[in-house]
Amino acid sequence: MSTQAARRRPGALGGPGSRPAARRRPTRRPTRADRYRRKVVRRRLGAVLAMFVVTVVVCTVWFTPALGVREVEVLGIADLTVDEVRTAAAIEPGTPLVRLDVDAVAARVRELPRVAGVEVERVVPGTVRLTVDEREPVAVVVAPEGAHLVDVTGKDYATVVQPPDGLPELKVSPDAVAAAVSVLTRVPEALREDVLSVTADSPLDIRLMLSGDREARWGSPADTPRKAAVLDVLMTRKGTVFDVSSPELPTVS
Repeated sequence: MSTQAARRRPGALGGPGSRPAARRRPTRRPTRADRYRRKVVRRRLGAVLAMFVVTVVVCTVWFTPALGVREVEVLGIADLTVDEVRTAAAIEPGTPLVRLDVDAVAARVRELPRVAGVEVERVVPGTVRLTVDEREPVAVVVAPEGAHLVDVTGKDYATVVQPPDGLPELKVSPDAVAAAVSVLTRVPEALREDVLSVTADSPLDIRLMLSGDREARWGSPADTPRKAAVLDVLMTRKGTVFDVSSPELPTVS
């Protein structure tokens, strides 16, 4: 074997001039402090992102017309028109729903004489729903200008040319309207259907004029349920005037 062949090439494994193999640095495991710092950073980033999102949402909802009023829906009306209710509500198109004063809207709608009550709802994305409770007549007051409709509270809320069929007429003094309506609405339905008119010179002198030229003298609104029960028995007797103003001592004549 020649001397040249016997030589090892520089850099060969184990030979002169060879470089030692690079050592891998051991992987450093995260300490508890490292994990805590990372958790804090993630939480802070999450909080910042959440605040940004909330700010964008609040600005969009509160200050822009993105969720503004685009439609006013009216429900529950019979004699009123949609335009009458919308005009009374006076809701500005584009008003952000969250900034809409629903109490003020309801107060404006209740100013309509025919409205007994109203519910105002916000419906996302852009609708305001008005559910109206209209007054219903229980009696009429006939006057030269027409028939005044009176509701269960005794309020004269509208005047019409022709009153609805089946309503009794009130022929009472102004201070007796509430008392007369109270009696009329608390008597049994079968009796109420028989009432043609109610007369009263005072709240203590109420009289129900019935079909068949009969009269029920009621007196005051006190003890109306008891008076109605007594009258039901009393009317089985022959007569035209039934006095239950004192239900303990009723009379027939």
